[in-house]
Amino acid sequence: NQPVQKTLFALHDEETVCENIDAIPLRISAIQLSKPRTFGDCWLGCETWDQLGLETFWSCRIDTLKSPVAYSKVLKLLVVNRLIKPGSEFYVHHHWFDQTAMDFLLDCDFQVAEKNRLYRCLDRILPYKDQLCQYLKKQWQSMFKLEYDVLLYDLTSTYFEGLCPGNSKAKFGRSKDRRSDCRQVLVALIVTPGGFPINYEVLAGNTSEKTTLMDLIAKIEKMYGKARRVWLMDRGIPTEQTLAAMRELGIDYLVGTPRKLLDEFQCELVDQDWQQVNESVRVKHLEKEGECYVLACSKSRMMKERAIRQRKLRRYLEGLRKLQNYRDRDRFMKRLGVLQHEAGRCRHCINVQIPLPGQRVSKENFNFTFNRDKYRAMIYRDGTYFLRTTQTGKEAVELWQQYMLQCNIEQVFKELKSDLSIRPVYHHKEERVDAHIFVAFMSYCLQATLRQRLRNSASGLTSQAVLETLSRIEMLNVSIPTQDGRTLQMQRYTEPEMEHQLILEKLHLNLPPQSPPKIYSDQVNN
Repeated sequence: NQPVQKTLFALHDEETVCENIDAIPLRISAIQLSKPRTFGDCWLGCETWDQLGLETFWSCRIDTLKSPVAYSKVLKLLVVNRLIKPGSEFYVHHHWFDQTAMDFLLDCDFQVAEKNRLYRCLDRILPYKDQLCQYLKKQWQSMFKLEYDVLLYDLTSTYFEGLCPGNSKAKFGRSKDRRSDCRQVLVALIVTPGGFPINYEVLAGNTSEKTTLMDLIAKIEKMYGKARRVWLMDRGIPTEQTLAAMRELGIDYLVGTPRKLLDEFQCELVDQDWQQVNESVRVKHLEKEGECYVLACSKSRMMKERAIRQRKLRRYLEGLRKLQNYRDRDRFMKRLGVLQHEAGRCRHCINVQIPLPGQRVSKENFNFTFNRDKYRAMIYRDGTYFLRTTQTGKEAVELWQQYMLQCNIEQVFKELKSDLSIRPVYHHKEERVDAHIFVAFMSYCLQATLRQRLRNSASGLTSQAVLETLSRIEMLNVSIPTQDGRTLQMQRYTEPEMEHQLILEKLHLNLPPQSPPKIYSDQVNN
């Protein structure tokens, strides 16, 4: 009794018949294709998750024998959704899961997307945030040979829909999303120059940026040990007291400095020679009292700043001319306030005489003149950057190129807010809000990993473009009735096209094998 392999078609020969093959007569004319759903992008997200070893990391921490579905698979579902088509847990439950092949990839039925189970998963993951950050750092070091001698630090905000009375961190504050009408939280993020996140903290929405740095530095040194790292920051984050504390602790930094401080070093910088970085940027530097100050002049930034100022001034002057037709002082003052707010600092270039309280607006008590001295003082600093660092002995060109890495963390925030839709937050409980941001953080980790793999093999492609391209590989349910009344059923993904094959080749990946067909009787189907 030899095992018999069932196939779709019998192999016939005119002279011999293969007795080892169990042929199944099929009614090809009655074939049915149903439930088309996206496969390629979900598969790549799950593959990246597995490459980072996150299945192993989470399964031993949050899975329980009591649950019919492993919570590690539930978390995988949430993170992949945030990577591909971000939505709420309600959206995943009601819409997205059925539109994808995640049931096939997770080897789970709809129970994995049950609404309450998604929320319970969020409640389990927060205690392991720092452990995950340490684990991912080791994984990336092993995969990409990353160095962590330069770290970028910055903050952003994300706002809420609703008042969030149960969240002590939800406060009104300076919104970087221009939503001052909404409560918010701050996210303080530390990344490498390559865009790999090291750690983050969720802070109250009214936290002053200048008070956040030293706590994060202490946490990083506790987690990863003290090392000769350089911290890159924007000018709004550190205070003079913070920088003095960093120098005392031997912590190196490279930060932007308000341009108004340039006047203190102007006389000494005049004697220094310019060094050309490229056609648009030139730099010079000065070492003084254990610090190095770098003055950079960018022609492109100068043209941009002057164009913005000219546009604002033009609108401001046009608005002032229209105000000459006003007569009621209250309406006049309201409109003037709006114009000055829109003009920003440019309003200081125009001297405005306004009517006294109780006076009607007229040409005698309302006039405006252009202040050329203030305008010249304003354009004097156009296109300039002023940096300071503890890295003495380095060339100004090298320091400037290092500071330009600060653009990478701005790109991280852009991806978190646009590609991964970290805002707005619909959760109200503090723990759920923190878990929502944690899921977005893990999703960004997948995106950063995929981006690095593309950078090494296909630098012209972005991670979002690759996911969108592979989303055209779909999965279908194929049903073929047999002659004896049974039904042959299988799940099949569509054959990858040439551009899909090229992407898979660049990433050194292969699609999983097609699943074997299964035969069901009509009684089971009914």
